[in-house]
Amino acid sequence: MDKLFLAAIKEETIGLDYFNYTGVGKINATYNALRLIHIHKPKIVINYGTAGAVNTKLKGIVECTKFYQRDMDVRGLNFELGETPFDEIKEIVISEDGYSCGTGDSFVNKKIDMKVDLVDMEAYAIAKVCLLENVEFKCFKYISDGADENASIDWNENLSLGANAFSKLINDNSF
Repeated sequence: MDKLFLAAIKEETIGLDYFNYTGVGKINATYNALRLIHIHKPKIVINYGTAGAVNTKLKGIVECTKFYQRDMDVRGLNFELGETPFDEIKEIVISEDGYSCGTGDSFVNKKIDMKVDLVDMEAYAIAKVCLLENVEFKCFKYISDGADENASIDWNENLSLGANAFSKLINDNSF
């Protein structure tokens, strides 16, 4: 298998039957991405999902190329927000030509401390697995909400719009 398509849940990929699912959150994404990479041995992993926009200019589907752990917070021990103590990988930057994604195990519906363009719950974990396993990684997120007090309502309403936008992106490009 050359390409492995990963999303967190089926609800994000309505009508797209070529996806494998990681489950929600960093631990599920890490375990299942690694398991699926070992089974399928892809050349590239393509992650798609929904995300909340911290950068209010973002709309539609965007490519993420910089990944951070927004909920790793050991500032009390003089580490930076997002830095895992004693881990050489502080951030994952595939290219400067994309958007930054802050991944964490919480649904964002208010302002966060980290300066990123958008927030999700799986991308950093999948990006790190791909980096460690030497597998190319591409990540596309559909801006489903504004990471604000209306986030949960907007997210539910935009699931099918995101799947349609990703399908069009895949049909218009070859990866």
